[in-house]
Amino acid sequence: MQQNAPTITDLRDRIDGIDDRIVELLNERARVVLDVGRLKSGSNQEFHVPGRERQIYERLQSLNPGPFPNDALKSIYREIISACLALESPMKVAFLGPKATFSHLATMQQFGLSAELVPLKSIPAVFEEVEKGKALYGVVPVENSTEGVVSHTLDMFVESSLKITAEILLEVHHDLLSRTGRIEDIKKVYSHPQPIAQCRQWLDDHLPGVPLVDVASTAVAAQIVSDDYTAAAIASELAASLYDLKVVRSRIEDQVNNFTRFLVIARKACERSGNDKTSILFSVKDEPGILCRMLEPFAKRGINLSKIESRPYKKKAWEYIFFLDLSGHFSDPEVAAALDELRECCQFLKILGSFPRSM
Repeated sequence: MQQNAPTITDLRDRIDGIDDRIVELLNERARVVLDVGRLKSGSNQEFHVPGRERQIYERLQSLNPGPFPNDALKSIYREIISACLALESPMKVAFLGPKATFSHLATMQQFGLSAELVPLKSIPAVFEEVEKGKALYGVVPVENSTEGVVSHTLDMFVESSLKITAEILLEVHHDLLSRTGRIEDIKKVYSHPQPIAQCRQWLDDHLPGVPLVDVASTAVAAQIVSDDYTAAAIASELAASLYDLKVVRSRIEDQVNNFTRFLVIARKACERSGNDKTSILFSVKDEPGILCRMLEPFAKRGINLSKIESRPYKKKAWEYIFFLDLSGHFSDPEVAAALDELRECCQFLKILGSFPRSM
């Protein structure tokens, strides 16, 4: 005899039962995490190991048969891990503020909502907060896919002893926000210079002749516009909710693939994960053919270089410092040998850190 098909009530009851088990398992996981924390405390081990998080994400995504999407699975486990870490020890993370900037979004993407996220007014302030031990980590922007490097961040590494422990790739979408939500009300547009540059064509096409006003951040722009019914801000969707603004147009950036890369900085280096990237800075001697020689140690060992950037050395006129990203961990034998060979033709060489590649 054929059974009746389940009703909506039956299916909702099943969902409730599954949710009950999920809550039970989350608390069981939290109790185990607290046990781990007590063991780490007794043996003086670091309570947060970024490489372990990556292993969890990769293992779960490899086991996931669907239909639940992997991106959503990672987002959920980011919050689970964040909440469990907060039970072990409050994790303070400094970032280039204020709130609702893309640096804030990147920090939430990396550390979840249970970490103590602290906005600071400048990139040097983020470095100082971590150097003094007031924050365990700092998050600073380093480059945008269309507008290039954030030179101030690179300059800070010359003097700082902090290490890069992770990178965050954030897909950046710019929204046009205002109090009324009507494009015809807009008489001026506020934003940080970079978002304005990234939306230049859209602004020329849709708001020709409207004054563009540079301010310190996208969040400051949103704050200004919250008191001005004739203005608009280029900012994030998060800024709209924080400052009670309406979205006039969403995703007004000119380039579809618009990413900003952020670096996570800490006082201690990161352990080898097996899929790492290493960042270094160095200054070479002024000799004929030196630029070719500095690349040779990597080329002959088949080590991929993903980025080379030069900056003026502020202590000496007409001398330059090079920032270089390469594949591998500084402890890998081939990478270590290449760095030793490079060091022979350098005035100085500094390893900024090895860290897991962004997923």
